[in-house]
Amino acid sequence: MEFKQLQSFVAVVDYGSFTKASEKLFISQPTISTHIRMLEDEFQSCLLVRTTQSIELTPRGQEFYECAVSILSLKNHLIESWTNESRNVIHMGASTIPSTYLLPELLPAYKKLCPETYFNIHQSDSQGILDKILEGSFNLGLVGMTSEDDRFCFEPFYQDQMVLITQKNHYFQKLKDNCLPIEQILRTEDLILREEGSGSRKFVCELLEKLNIPESSLQVTARLNDQESIKNLVANGLGISVISKAAACSPGSDQKLLVFDLPVVADSRSLYLVYHKNFFLKPYVHHFMEFVINFYTRSRY
Repeated sequence: MEFKQLQSFVAVVDYGSFTKASEKLFISQPTISTHIRMLEDEFQSCLLVRTTQSIELTPRGQEFYECAVSILSLKNHLIESWTNESRNVIHMGASTIPSTYLLPELLPAYKKLCPETYFNIHQSDSQGILDKILEGSFNLGLVGMTSEDDRFCFEPFYQDQMVLITQKNHYFQKLKDNCLPIEQILRTEDLILREEGSGSRKFVCELLEKLNIPESSLQVTARLNDQESIKNLVANGLGISVISKAAACSPGSDQKLLVFDLPVVADSRSLYLVYHKNFFLKPYVHHFMEFVINFYTRSRY
């Protein structure tokens, strides 16, 4: 098995055509076909089913495709790392709350300490970050949930308080003044949730379980993947939501939103630094991780 064979296979799957794969890789179509045939011979498995209309992956082909993408990603990451080894480059994924509300204070502070470090940052939901770490695209991630996959190492670095937000009007102000139980508000109001895969979404599921509220009993009116969009929709009366207090109390939000504290037994979650335990992390990546953990440890005292 050679890299060029993997590249041919991935290109055929990605572009759905031997001809397009040939054009993109600047090699002949017979060469593409030879590469895939050699892979199938080596693994004694049919990977692709080719018809006049389309190209379909077999079950083993799908499994092989995922492995091939990961291998090529690791290769490219290694080449890029060695090409830029004169610079300390950290490839990092960050979910919504860390990227929007924590990195703006973390990175300037770290750059003052280590000005030679360069960050390549990608924002996604927590599950998307974990997937990219497994592929080798990121050195580390900042996420709002853990996984049972034992290939990951999770290190908590920040305690994120969660709150319920509503539109700022007389009706909700009266509920707040009367200290109406959060359980009753959640049961009776339209609710806006984050999408599957986000740490905030997972927190809400755990909150509902602790409050003995079946999710099926909720009046979910929308699901979004953007924290600011959720705030704007709540401010304009579409529904209520549960979000990070850092987001709810960002500058200007107090003019549009009311913030309700959650029950103490379920009012916070940990944010985590995560990395692949089998991948080599350079000393400057470890240094940055230590800085992040110490930064918020110091801020609590």
